[in-house]
Amino acid sequence: MNLILMIIGAVLVSVLIAFIIVKYLPLKLRWLPSILLLVLAIFLGVKIYDGIMEPIKFAKEKVEKYNPVIKSLKIIRDAEVKFYEVNGVYTKDKAGLIKFIDTAQLALTETKTVIEKVNKGGGIIVDEEVRVTDTIGYEPVLKYFKGRKYNDMFKVPGVEGTEFELEVGSVEKVQGLVVPTFRARTPKTGILKGMNKSLIKQELEAIESVQIKGEYVSVGSLEEVSTGGNWPPSYDRKDGAEKE
Repeated sequence: MNLILMIIGAVLVSVLIAFIIVKYLPLKLRWLPSILLLVLAIFLGVKIYDGIMEPIKFAKEKVEKYNPVIKSLKIIRDAEVKFYEVNGVYTKDKAGLIKFIDTAQLALTETKTVIEKVNKGGGIIVDEEVRVTDTIGYEPVLKYFKGRKYNDMFKVPGVEGTEFELEVGSVEKVQGLVVPTFRARTPKTGILKGMNKSLIKQELEAIESVQIKGEYVSVGSLEEVSTGGNWPPSYDRKDGAEKE
């Protein structure tokens, strides 16, 4: 909007200068407004260029800022999933979740089909296939977090002194079936602080599928059963390329 107003203002000034040249200035002084118009044209050209490049620069810089934030959210997500596998619930205890990674063990199971004799009554006994799951060993949760900075996973990268919000809840998936949920998130405003304010405002209102929707960067949900993030697939592809 500011750029449009500036262009309109520059056009009006140019028209005014041209009118003054024709109406009042003698021929020998007409070079002065010509120089002024040239300076105005250069200034306007620079402003138009900046106005075009600013959103492009913003789009590039926001991705650079979001990437480490999403990387940390993925670690939190993976930690919560492992915690759920062991305990059947999620946790909002940040220190406890870090300790869990350091100390907990995951059961290794094996499922096989065996034949059991089943009494159907009346002296009738039949063989039936039954699936049996046995624990065959244990492995440390820490195995899944080697090379990942899980000790700092709750610190929001690039936002000094700020930690991710971590909440747990539950959702009734079907009548009588209550499923645990979790959500970790941080506001976009902190991540994008210092950037163009009008573009930040647009970013907070993003709803397109190729953008991070809403005012937060988040993973999980308190309203539905989900362990996904609200970022588009492009951030996952970038993370995959880095691992390769």
